[in-house]
Amino acid sequence: MPAAPVIETDFPTLTRFRTGKVRDVYDLGEHLLLVATDRISAFDYVLGSGIPDKGKVLTQLSAFWFEQLADVIPNHFVTLDPDRFPPAARPYAETLSGRAMLATRTEPIDVECVARGYLAGSGWKEYRDSGRVCGIQLPAGLRESDRLPAPIFTPATKAATGHDVNIDRDQAIARLGSAALFAQLRDTTLTLYARASAHAESRGIILADTKFEFGFAGPRLLLIDEALTPDSSRFWPADQYAPGGPQPSFDKQYVRDYLEAIAWNKQPPVPALPDQVVARTREKYLDAFQRLTGRTLR
Repeated sequence: MPAAPVIETDFPTLTRFRTGKVRDVYDLGEHLLLVATDRISAFDYVLGSGIPDKGKVLTQLSAFWFEQLADVIPNHFVTLDPDRFPPAARPYAETLSGRAMLATRTEPIDVECVARGYLAGSGWKEYRDSGRVCGIQLPAGLRESDRLPAPIFTPATKAATGHDVNIDRDQAIARLGSAALFAQLRDTTLTLYARASAHAESRGIILADTKFEFGFAGPRLLLIDEALTPDSSRFWPADQYAPGGPQPSFDKQYVRDYLEAIAWNKQPPVPALPDQVVARTREKYLDAFQRLTGRTLR
């Protein structure tokens, strides 16, 4: 039996920096401690049930990708080893082990960098309405989940509440204040996507799309946050791929499908998930981790 999910963290001697939907971030001076809980969100709400080991999957899978892709761009990953955390964090090693990452502090860039190789999610909705995605004209007649002629870069902004908002090239440049930085982010994002897609395909997984975040540590641009996890990416089993509609996935689409089936109105109070939905979601996260990394979860 898996251990009970970690829904909240409370480390009295550490300074909390930020609380996200999934991660609790603590300020350790020149570093941040990113602690991935087992919370799960859908339709912009954190649900009433956690998914055991989900936070460990997110942390350890991100660390795997940071190691694999460090030659493309440096990243903020320092260590997963609690014995190497600053002394103030070590008393909490048992809770932190496997789910916490020590990371370099950066100044995050206020644009999310999305790479799409397939037509799904908000990209599919935009295409149906306009034939474009983030201002990029696509061929006519594409179906939901079709592979695109070439991967595209589709930036977005993180909304204070609600969904992220897709933006086009000009809007992204205005937000960044630099066409050169836009080009660097686009090229880096597409290179990361190409590398990760090739690896995923070798493991029987299609990487349909994914989101990256970047930040500056002084003059250095770093890949930050999480990388290529089921929370930030669409992973599809290659042997079940059938374009023309939604695909089975390793991400939390299974949870969204359950919430749609019970006709939740996507307003508080948030529902709890039945045991079988929790167990199946956990299986999907673990399956993605093991297939992609070839490793056993710590």
